[in-house]
Amino acid sequence: MDIAKNERKPRGRPRGWADKSDENTIKSLDRALEIFEYLSGLSGGETLSALASDLGQAPATVYRVLLTLEKRRLVEFSPDDQRWHIGSHAFVIGARFLRRTSLVERARPIMRRLMEATGETANLGIVQSSAVLFVSQVETHASIRAFFPPGTLSPLHASGIGKALLAEMPAERLDRVIATNGLAAFTAKTLTTHKALAEDLDRVRARGHAIDDEERTDGMRCVAAAIFDVHGEAVAGISVSGPITRMSLETTTRHAAAVMAAAGELTDAIGGARPVRAPA
Repeated sequence: MDIAKNERKPRGRPRGWADKSDENTIKSLDRALEIFEYLSGLSGGETLSALASDLGQAPATVYRVLLTLEKRRLVEFSPDDQRWHIGSHAFVIGARFLRRTSLVERARPIMRRLMEATGETANLGIVQSSAVLFVSQVETHASIRAFFPPGTLSPLHASGIGKALLAEMPAERLDRVIATNGLAAFTAKTLTTHKALAEDLDRVRARGHAIDDEERTDGMRCVAAAIFDVHGEAVAGISVSGPITRMSLETTTRHAAAVMAAAGELTDAIGGARPVRAPA
């Protein structure tokens, strides 16, 4: 027997995996997951009859699903108020997802699409002490471009990502950061007073993105937006940077939509929660 000819290549999906029609799905499992997902979004739990009514499913069907999920500790039943709740094992599974989630790994394809959409270098940064630490970059193909290799540090008040993150900080932490580190000038456009920075951060919150208008380096602009974790806290920022010859203020405004979309996509990819903004 020719062993080589009979060896099968390991597969993660069967042949025809691209077919995602109803015929290739398990309808009973889909219904169960619908119940599970709906229940997970209810902080106070729900009764069987209310769940069945809300989801338009028969109470008997919903009950069988709940019993099955209860055996896996994915849901729990409270006899006191006759309500079903999300179970402890759901947290365990979610924690496993978070352990395998890498911000940088998940950001790479999003950053590459952002670079291709804008034609400018895409950057990813996090807060490191009182500065922005750039952890990843996808460079544009243009000959003149911004360059922030991983490991580069930039002051929070003088970078797009930095200001996007400052805008999401509680007031007391923001004041502490400014008091501790000051507002050093790097160019004639650097915001060096508490009042000027506070006014700019108000604009950042209102529009959802920050602009570094030659505040760190003469001749360079940057537009950035924050990325949020599962608690709705800003943990990173994504941006595009380029020379003012290509990034006019009008062009920067257009790029902002792509940057904010990328930030939202990455927030979703790491299981984050986008903040709910009060109407302006």
